[in-house]
Amino acid sequence: MEIVDQLNQAMPVHFQEDILANILFRLPVRSLLRFKCISKLWKTLIDEPHFRMTHLNHAKNDKNSQNFLFYQLRPMEAIFSIYCCPLSSATLAEDVRELDFPLIVEPRFCQVYCCCDGLVIITVYDNLAECHRLLLWNPSTRESIVLPTPKLSLNGICCLGMSFDSNTGDYKILRILEDRNQGRKARGEILALKSGSWRKIDERPDVFQYILLGMHSLAYIQGAFHWVGFSRNYFVVSFNISHEVYGEIPLPEQISMSYIDIGVSELEGMLCAYYNVHHQGENTFKLWILKDYGVQESWNALFCITDPNIDIPVPKYVFANGEVLFWCIYYGRAENSYWTQNGPFTLLPRGLRQNGFVFVESLISPRLLT
Repeated sequence: MEIVDQLNQAMPVHFQEDILANILFRLPVRSLLRFKCISKLWKTLIDEPHFRMTHLNHAKNDKNSQNFLFYQLRPMEAIFSIYCCPLSSATLAEDVRELDFPLIVEPRFCQVYCCCDGLVIITVYDNLAECHRLLLWNPSTRESIVLPTPKLSLNGICCLGMSFDSNTGDYKILRILEDRNQGRKARGEILALKSGSWRKIDERPDVFQYILLGMHSLAYIQGAFHWVGFSRNYFVVSFNISHEVYGEIPLPEQISMSYIDIGVSELEGMLCAYYNVHHQGENTFKLWILKDYGVQESWNALFCITDPNIDIPVPKYVFANGEVLFWCIYYGRAENSYWTQNGPFTLLPRGLRQNGFVFVESLISPRLLT
């Protein structure tokens, strides 16, 4: 009888905690950080790993929780600023808020490589140490850690991607290089955060070079990173994050045999491929999406744009109405800007040396991942 009484007393408490958690994981991170001061119960609940993952998964599956994180050079001051705004808003420019820089340094340089689970891989210049530092940064909680220095030097272009490996319970960062000093040789290295050091990955012997110019980050779909490779023709290289093995996906026939600017990215959980052709003073940008992963016949063309001023376009996001947001260099204004297939996207700021990535808020602490 005593046990029954104890259970009856405990049930309302657990029931209230469940209701509270169900409300809290729908709130933005800024609110949750403030609410941790309300009581010990609230702080304990918000700090629980299960709550943090539930909050993250809710944000990733909620269109209204999608944000756009972007950085740009302020030329009059010669410094960089980093901003965030919701992608669900009809008045993005009014909802833009400036973020605190990840290190207490003068923001003379920064470059964002990718975003994953509310975490950002970013390079900043440390004025005091007079060197560049690669950081893992959570803009929502303002926490950051300095990542180990990569082993492979860069004499060309590199792309990075980050994802959680459920097999090892660890986040992994993949860095792929197109080294032009070695004949555009294809090289790569990987960092498992808990290991604390980069290690080189095996090269694909059948790949002559990687094509990274038309990409801002590695595309992560179906447990693998993706980018473009070339041997006899162009194709998609995949690299499984758990087993660390390569795969290959054919590109649309219109792309695979042509020498053009090519890239791949992720849109709505699907692999997309795109090209930008320069011909007789015109630039043509065409986008495909792979409906059935790995099946070449399932490449579907979404749209084609011809404009002499659009160069190196990169898809970023699909709005609820089907419009695709993409970044590009726009020669008509000598700046980086955002467009959709229907024309210029003026709700996002444009400017020099800027770029942006889709981003969701999270409570994940970089300090707890190493």
